[in-house]
Amino acid sequence: MQIPTHIVFRDMPHSDAIEAAIRDKVAKLDQFYERIMSCRVTVGMICKHKRHGRLHNVRVDLTVPGSEIVVNRDNAEDVYVAIRDAFDHARRRLEDYARRQRGDVKAHEPESRGRIVRLFGDEGYGFIEDMGGTELYFHRYNVVHPDFEALEVGDDVVFLEETAGDGLQANRVRVHSHSSH
Repeated sequence: MQIPTHIVFRDMPHSDAIEAAIRDKVAKLDQFYERIMSCRVTVGMICKHKRHGRLHNVRVDLTVPGSEIVVNRDNAEDVYVAIRDAFDHARRRLEDYARRQRGDVKAHEPESRGRIVRLFGDEGYGFIEDMGGTELYFHRYNVVHPDFEALEVGDDVVFLEETAGDGLQANRVRVHSHSSH
């Protein structure tokens, strides 16, 4: 890797053991695909959920030649399970990227468009309604641009759809055009 791995802890204390587990996973990715340019990992605690207890979020941002791979995983009560799941998904995305580089598959993921219909700022999440009328959950860690705090109900957004534990989730959310309010 050209740039050292950057690890950030959000809403939880720093842990040498967690950092060591992350660095081990990053080293394995680097062995799998040696052209990774940089890696940033964010580990965070999501507010306590009524049914599930404490939940963790792990976001992995990889910079590779000509692209960026972002994986965002949450809903694991065990931080090490969240780390494992995030890095397993990052490896699959890296494999897909490597196949595209070799010309084995199409080079794009389809983006969806929608509108923010509800925001729960204090809890750090909201809902987007896509063009077909389906609502998708998103968490503050899923927002790319602008920051979550700058979002408003009615904003037009683009995002990637992912299937998460309880249904559809919007990932890599970014404002497409600012609607007049």
